[in-house]
Amino acid sequence: MSDLCSAAAGELVRLIAGREVSAVEVMRAHLARIEKANPRLNAIVTLLPEEALLGEAEKADAAVAAGDPLGPLHGLPVAHKDLTLTRGIRTTFGSPIFADFVPEEDALIVERLRAAGAVTIGKTNTPEFGAGSQTFNAVFGPTRNPHDETKTCGGSSGGAAVALASGMVPIADGSDYGGSLRNPASFCGVVGFRPSPGRVPVWPDETPWFPVPVQGPMARSAADAALMLSAIAGPDPRAPLSLPEPGDAFRKPLGRDFRGVRVAWSTDFGGVPFDARIPAALAPARDGLEAIGCAVDDAAPDMSGAAEAFDRWRAWYFELNWGPLLDRHRESMKDTVIWNIEQGRALGAPALAEASRRWTALLRRARTFFERYEFLALPVSQVPPFELGIEYPTEIAGVTMRSYTDWMASCAWVSLLGCPAVSVPAGETPEGLPVGLQIVGRPRDDFGVLQFAHALERRWSAQALRSRK
Repeated sequence: MSDLCSAAAGELVRLIAGREVSAVEVMRAHLARIEKANPRLNAIVTLLPEEALLGEAEKADAAVAAGDPLGPLHGLPVAHKDLTLTRGIRTTFGSPIFADFVPEEDALIVERLRAAGAVTIGKTNTPEFGAGSQTFNAVFGPTRNPHDETKTCGGSSGGAAVALASGMVPIADGSDYGGSLRNPASFCGVVGFRPSPGRVPVWPDETPWFPVPVQGPMARSAADAALMLSAIAGPDPRAPLSLPEPGDAFRKPLGRDFRGVRVAWSTDFGGVPFDARIPAALAPARDGLEAIGCAVDDAAPDMSGAAEAFDRWRAWYFELNWGPLLDRHRESMKDTVIWNIEQGRALGAPALAEASRRWTALLRRARTFFERYEFLALPVSQVPPFELGIEYPTEIAGVTMRSYTDWMASCAWVSLLGCPAVSVPAGETPEGLPVGLQIVGRPRDDFGVLQFAHALERRWSAQALRSRK
């Protein structure tokens, strides 16, 4: 049964469809893993009753027996981030204000996962309103890193990353504004994929034309992330940014020859401070890029103005989404959320205009950069997983962080580029903590980024196999 909890999502789907294992057996295995691991790790904060889950699994088995058409995720347990609306299932946003809130509708991503045959088991932990890359809140407490339970799992999709890394689920959804799919994936040694804006339509959404916040898949491999993406990608009329390509394009084989592909390699992202353990852990990964035939240069786009653009538009976003709550529930909101909302209220039109000018200039420079390079490879996170009691790092390599988001510039600034990006496990610190490599592709080349991640996974897997012989 434990093997079912470590099996690839795609393999579980194949086994269920071929009646080699039942969806009930898969569900029982994952429920047993949750019962064993979740009390320590606190990844899943709302779990549906076992009877209901086994009932849904029985329906999945009945569909197989009847020869009904099966979706690409048929019978897979899936957990949803606690920022995501789930009809009839508590959704708290990690906030005491919504501790007992039960939505009457599903988010679009939940609709699509259910339509693809996945079985919702519950919700994964997140920081309050997704603010910060450290998963803790006043409703459920902190989520612990399965590689070292004294350390943070990152965030804001931290519960999802921990549930995957510990075998509680084979796939999970997450969202990403400044790194919330990529950072926890790096900290927990799984895959987190930030798709191009519009690749996974977001609904409901208070900012339907704003391209920075996205939703996407988390899994334990690039292939499983692609499989999940195939179910949640594709256009929807409710989301004006949605891209027209259908999701089933991501069910194609990921194999590709990368010989001669130009890749930019950066371990400082043009001056961003990094803990020395991060570039050291990723040094062998550069050799991996060259081993699969890539032409690798030390290079990074000019990110001038990114900090100001990110900070101002994030402040605007926080005021728009949660500003009304501040007037009624200030005493129930954490300090960093209050600070970010008030930063938004202090903005004037000239400040946003200047942020827009800097963002536009950044996009022009990035377009030129990606004409030369097909991919940019850089660290996901600027620090390794840190102590659970630290809300966020205030200093990195002697550089003081200005705010609770500064320590994630290596992810946050990438969000402004409108490019797909993935975190793939690529190394570890001397303490044995995971370190992820971030692969950034050209705008809308989501498939290419997943192909690249898949090729690197295969290379590193082959290396590990040889080293054991």
